Amino acid sequence: MSFFPLNKKNRRLLNAAGILLLVVLLTGANAFLDPFSMQIFKLCAINIILALSLNLLNGFTGLFSLGHAGFMSIGAFSCALLTMTADQKQMNFFLKPIEPFLAHITIPFLPALIIAGLIAAFFGFLIGAPVLRLRDDYLAIATLGFSEIIRVVFTNLQTITNGSLGLKGLPRFTTMWWAWGTAAFTVVFIVALIKSSYGRAFKAIRDNEIAAEAMGINVFNMKLLSFVLSAFFAGVGGALLAHHLTTIDPKQFMFLKTFDILLIVVLGGIGSISGSIISAIVVTILMEALRFLDGPLNFIVFQTTGVPGIRMVVFSILLMAVILFRQQGLMGRRELSWELFADIGLLPRRFGRRKGE
Repeated sequence: MSFFPLNKKNRRLLNAAGILLLVVLLTGANAFLDPFSMQIFKLCAINIILALSLNLLNGFTGLFSLGHAGFMSIGAFSCALLTMTADQKQMNFFLKPIEPFLAHITIPFLPALIIAGLIAAFFGFLIGAPVLRLRDDYLAIATLGFSEIIRVVFTNLQTITNGSLGLKGLPRFTTMWWAWGTAAFTVVFIVALIKSSYGRAFKAIRDNEIAAEAMGINVFNMKLLSFVLSAFFAGVGGALLAHHLTTIDPKQFMFLKTFDILLIVVLGGIGSISGSIISAIVVTILMEALRFLDGPLNFIVFQTTGVPGIRMVVFSILLMAVILFRQQGLMGRRELSWELFADIGLLPRRFGRRKGE
């Protein structure tokens, strides 16, 4: 039996059904999940945003950056300082008073979230302008260095970030709807961007920078645009994380945080939006499900004392296995689509492809 291609009308209906299903799932999760499961579910959405922002840079533009944690910290502290009340700031800054121009600024969460992303994007522009003239390992080392510089500066900005004490008692603005709504917007934006002429330019640079330049693409400007957009969404993700945890300090944004996000991108598939989404959910859940490995284990024959960090050893082994046996990751550069669902039998056959396609 031959298949019929998916027309625009059916695609719109399926998209609407997918959105409705997501709303139903979020409503059900909001109503029936316990508080701990809710925290993990929201963290999945935040990691989706962070993974997609890093994949835009590493996967679609071919730039190996390790500075994501720095942009997350900029977004986190910016949004926190903009949303905290004057009383909350006074309670936090007891060693040294906060800078007067920040003491009485309190704005709603949405504009604070956007401003936090824009501030991170601005620093992305300042950092990207010089370092994007480097390539490969040199670029990775430079961005990692800038991330560490940002963390050290924040640790010493006592009157702005409260230094190593950080900020505590932040308003818990990151609800289920905020987290997953922002994640959905990020997915739609990245998909639209990759399908546009800018996305084709990013891919051309990734595949062959010299050929892309010969075709008339301004390689440096496109790299800088990708870097700035990646920094923007990293800042937004950091802001959501801050108001999810309700407490932040510079130590939370060490370079290991970047490697956590890079792990998600590599496992899902560098250059795959679907892979980043699936991997972000799976890795986030496994991070908590395997937490028991850090405690005492009873193997009947012998027992072990608790060794913190064993679960990260498991993820390291998993990453090594992926690099050795499936370098393209879970999805490679492929994407989930309605046609794919039809081909594997999850949709009626009339939504599939014609034979020979």
